[in-house]
Amino acid sequence: MKALDLAIELRNSPQKAMQCLLEEFCYANGYPSRRRSLVDDARFETIVVKQTKQTVLDEARTKANEDPNLDDAVQEQQLQADEVSYQLEDEQATSQDEIDDAGLTEEEVVLQNAASESPEAEKEVVRAAIVVHLRDGMGSLGRILKAVETYHGTVVHLESRQSRSEGVVFDVLIKVDMARANLLQLIRSLRQTASFGSVSLLSENNVSVKAPWFPSHASELDNCNHLMTKYEPDLDMNHPGFADQVYRARRKEIAEIAFAYKYGDPIPHINYTETENKTWSAVFTRVKELMTKHACSEYVAVFKKLEDEKIFVKERLPQLQEMSDFLRKNTGFTLRPAAGLLTARDFLASLAFRIFQSTQYVRHINSPYHTPEPDCIHELLGHMPLLADPSFAQFSQEIGLASLGASDEEIEKLSTVYWFTVEFGLCKENDEVKAYGAGLLSAYGELLHAISDKPEHRAFDPASTAVQPYQDQEYQPIYYVAESFEDAKEKFRRWVSTMSRPFEVRFNPHTERVEVLDSVDKLDTLVSQLNTELLHLTNAIAKLRQPFC
Repeated sequence: MKALDLAIELRNSPQKAMQCLLEEFCYANGYPSRRRSLVDDARFETIVVKQTKQTVLDEARTKANEDPNLDDAVQEQQLQADEVSYQLEDEQATSQDEIDDAGLTEEEVVLQNAASESPEAEKEVVRAAIVVHLRDGMGSLGRILKAVETYHGTVVHLESRQSRSEGVVFDVLIKVDMARANLLQLIRSLRQTASFGSVSLLSENNVSVKAPWFPSHASELDNCNHLMTKYEPDLDMNHPGFADQVYRARRKEIAEIAFAYKYGDPIPHINYTETENKTWSAVFTRVKELMTKHACSEYVAVFKKLEDEKIFVKERLPQLQEMSDFLRKNTGFTLRPAAGLLTARDFLASLAFRIFQSTQYVRHINSPYHTPEPDCIHELLGHMPLLADPSFAQFSQEIGLASLGASDEEIEKLSTVYWFTVEFGLCKENDEVKAYGAGLLSAYGELLHAISDKPEHRAFDPASTAVQPYQDQEYQPIYYVAESFEDAKEKFRRWVSTMSRPFEVRFNPHTERVEVLDSVDKLDTLVSQLNTELLHLTNAIAKLRQPFC
């Protein structure tokens, strides 16, 4: 796929564009013969995205420089804007190089590529937010409104504030509805005056163009099921199932079932073979022997509850549907099948909706206590019990929410935090160190190593944890110990508040939708909901204080 062709894909369907790039890379380079890691995949994603984005922008800017006018209609609009341009000419301070099309910002390149898809796309009216920094005060505001009128736009929102930037009096945010082609011309026109410190295109359809796409409803997770690599046993000679044709065919069969799954479908039932149930039985027995002494109390409590409900039994693998129903009753989490290890961005995004994407295939019988990539035994024994704990479920969702719209570098940091907590985390309990990480609770060798005095134990701090190099070929030399899940959540929230994402999000469980809190109206709605909850809380406290009759 050519870089210019990827411009539209990166805007409209970044997962599809990423998948094409990753598959080309994997087939050209093979697959590393080591343990799969969400962190490693996040770093790989960052490298690919940076390289691709730079190529796309360079080629798009070259194309824009060769053809600065989109079509005759734009030229006609430019003639209509002459009156505004003449007013701006005598104040023009920027050089020709700065206003040339070759200096298009990343947002404008995306906008121009979208406009160039077809004449209809060019004329399509979109909503965008523009920030203009006024050097000469509010007297320049009239010029902005006149320019919007000239380019046949409609102002839907306007607000200003005193600027904190040196040499700028006011920052003005103006939201307009305007055809894409006209919007590009408007921005170029506004930049031709020294009265404006800078002009920045922030958004289209009220969502930042610069922020990566993310799902806003649980149904959109159908677009977030891409594998980081198309990993199958036949791609790695060191995989336990490499020489087992039957196992490879079985893996492919189960993967295809996951790929066919859509939002709202019942989770497909897998008829596990005798060999697969035997593998489960071996791991289940070993984990049960160790958990009472080494697992955190929350894990032990839910494990026993799963046994009481006959979901955890030694003789057979649980079905994802019965586990999903159990989680929904306890914390609202649900499951959806995944064909393998997902991209870091896709996997973390699902957690924001309290959805865990779980594999359904089983590790090879020759290696029951270790798997080079996640399998359903790892998911069921490692992750599921704690996803039924309210506090841990909330922590997992907080990581997912923080990932929505995060930069590639921040996704890498979030993946690292996830690695050292949800996968390999330790916590304090009655002056003892216990395990809560899924990678430890489903792999007894590393569990015994982690709680011994061999590795270094550090207090959990998200800022330092996020940049800590990890070990994916041997046992970890460093583990992070949380005081409690509540303490970990509070520290994580403070750290997330320092991230560069220019908006906040919240999950609405009633609509299964993530809401972007980017307007006063949305904040008013949220405050009203919180007031209702506070009223219920106040009433409950008052009733508890009343004496018994």
